[in-house]
Amino acid sequence: MTDAQQTTSTVPPDDGARPLFLAGPDDPGVRHIAMVGDTYTILLSGEDTGGRFALIDMLIPAGNGPPAHRHDFDEMFHVLEGEITYRGQTSRVRAGQTANVPANAPHAFRNAGDQTVRLLCMVSPAGLEEYFAEVGDAVQSRTSPAPELDEAEAAARMARPRASPRSTGSRSCRRADPAPPTERSSSTPTG
Repeated sequence: MTDAQQTTSTVPPDDGARPLFLAGPDDPGVRHIAMVGDTYTILLSGEDTGGRFALIDMLIPAGNGPPAHRHDFDEMFHVLEGEITYRGQTSRVRAGQTANVPANAPHAFRNAGDQTVRLLCMVSPAGLEEYFAEVGDAVQSRTSPAPELDEAEAAARMARPRASPRSTGSRSCRRADPAPPTERSSSTPTG
């Protein structure tokens, strides 16, 4: 027997208790949450992934997007349809491109176009989907209109996690002034 044959694998055996999940944005049973005028469909939650990550299908109407904020977990966006602007007009992320936002980095994005943008958001570890459930409003489908909120109603929604015993704790989002991004490639389109 050679040394290579005697080496044991560091990959643990399959955990048969963790099932395979298949999810689509229009499947019955997925949660749709209206948040800041956008609609977020929870494809995979922390409950589904053992807390490792969550996957969210986001529809961002023209002119919309979350305000500047930051949080203590990593977040990745892959644009499926349309184009979003990150941190003001500094970076544009187009269909087929991916943006990674490391934990604690201030950021915001906006749909500056005239068509709805669709993107996938993956957060690691999971928890953001529960924050959205606490702060947002459940809607029937990913294309259902978000409820219109006045300033007082919006402020009340943002206060929900702090008042909830089920709060996501450190998984909360905080408003922040965005800083300029670091771009890894000179071929990355900028606006």
